[in-house]
Amino acid sequence: MARRLIDISAPLQNTVYADPPGNHPIIEYIDHQQSLVGMLRFFPGLKAEDLPDGQGWAVERVQLSTHNGTHLDAPWHYHPTMNRGVRAATIDEVPLEWCLQPAVKLDFRHLADGYVATAKDVESELARIGHELKPLNIVLVNTSAGAKFGQPDYVNSGCGMGYEATMYLLERGVRVTGTDGWSWDAPFVYTAKRYAETRDASLIWEGHKAGRLIGYSHIEKLNGLERLPSTGFMVSCFPVKIERASAGWCRAVAIIDD
Repeated sequence: MARRLIDISAPLQNTVYADPPGNHPIIEYIDHQQSLVGMLRFFPGLKAEDLPDGQGWAVERVQLSTHNGTHLDAPWHYHPTMNRGVRAATIDEVPLEWCLQPAVKLDFRHLADGYVATAKDVESELARIGHELKPLNIVLVNTSAGAKFGQPDYVNSGCGMGYEATMYLLERGVRVTGTDGWSWDAPFVYTAKRYAETRDASLIWEGHKAGRLIGYSHIEKLNGLERLPSTGFMVSCFPVKIERASAGWCRAVAIIDD
């Protein structure tokens, strides 16, 4: 049996096209020559020519949000409470058992940008691929946004997962979900239009807010989900442990045993 590891994470990059303008990471790259002055200060008397090839070290300085790049959201991100009144878990409190489990992929690439997926959509796709959800299954949603990562329209692309679709998963024991879109919910530009028409605030962040009732985490900004089968693989998505944080960056990896 051969094991394949498929990276389904998006890189952190100096780009405005993975986040709304003004919210992108800022990465400063310092190469082996630029670092020399700082390196020499650590060792009085050391000269650059004393070092192998006169080279120092490479290092980067990064300014970013916990929600830049591929990351795992904690229940704390959605609301102060989860499970109908319990204090919501922060990212350092998310159970590790949630983050390494058998996974399933829902192919929603055909759904229009801004469409809010329903429980019926989830049920129909699970029937199509012949999968019955089990507790702690990780459910990944492949949307049309995945093919637009890094492009100007990425943030406003792909369908979102609505309240009832999210609750359908959570009520069956799912505790980690994921999307290749910028958000688990529909892009804000579409939600803002629906809110302006209805003045119904329950439409805002409805998939996220389902975590008030049943605590869960989701991965956002996954990449390359079209390379995965519908079933028959594991996902590893352990987050960086940041005290009291609403999210943590993760190197999400699909594990396939052929």
